[in-house]
Amino acid sequence: MANSRSGDSMLERFVRILSSFDATKSSMTVASLSRRADVPLATAYRLVDEMARHELLSKEPNGQVRLGLRLWELANRSSPAVDMAQAAMPFMEDIQSVVRQHTQLAILKDDDVLVIERLSSRTSVVNQAKIAGRMPVHRTALGMVQLAYSPNHVQESYLTRHPEAVASVDAVSFDFRRHLVEIRKRGYAAFDGRVDTDTTGLAVPVLGRSGHAIAAIGVVLPLGFENLQSLVPVLMAGARGIARAVGEIPSGTEAPPSQFPLNEIGKADRL
Repeated sequence: MANSRSGDSMLERFVRILSSFDATKSSMTVASLSRRADVPLATAYRLVDEMARHELLSKEPNGQVRLGLRLWELANRSSPAVDMAQAAMPFMEDIQSVVRQHTQLAILKDDDVLVIERLSSRTSVVNQAKIAGRMPVHRTALGMVQLAYSPNHVQESYLTRHPEAVASVDAVSFDFRRHLVEIRKRGYAAFDGRVDTDTTGLAVPVLGRSGHAIAAIGVVLPLGFENLQSLVPVLMAGARGIARAVGEIPSGTEAPPSQFPLNEIGKADRL
């Protein structure tokens, strides 16, 4: 129910305040928060005080406001993303023991790639992805492989909303739809230098019972990484294990012969 002269509800204002915090702005003054959330300043002060009492926001001594610890608690008690990340962790650890760079798990959310888990090593290459951080779908292997394994209407809707996707990939010529078909035919997506110029992203889909992607698992490696193709079956084995762990594949279903059994994953070290 609307309870303001602008017609928006108090809940909508709460959501806009919480959504104002992102990877580039983890804290701000109440005045900045008021502008970003499009909430009157007096109302923003009142809502911030109320949300801080419930520990949804935290007020720092210097006047800055940031998300409160209680949000993290609530999200971790019951969340599909947390459940997925927990189920994926053993398989991600196996993959990470092979690549020793970055191993990432992501889902599609609101036309973005949302990273829900990540493992890295101290010597890993530069990587802009962060847990709970978002990236453009069409600039990442994690995003493109999920889009390729999405229903046609999802792909078309994405292109309608993001016409820049075609031009951003190749300034000269790029058949975006054809590229999605090729990714699906190969079973993986690989991009060089789309987000960080000196890296390669490689990702495969985690498929649900419908055959569509419910997530993607991928790695970020140094540009020019040798034997990149040898990592594809490693990722595919991990993806299938994750699907089985979250109940998308019956436990008795065997993996296709082209995939590595998970107990063989360490043998990729010598590839």
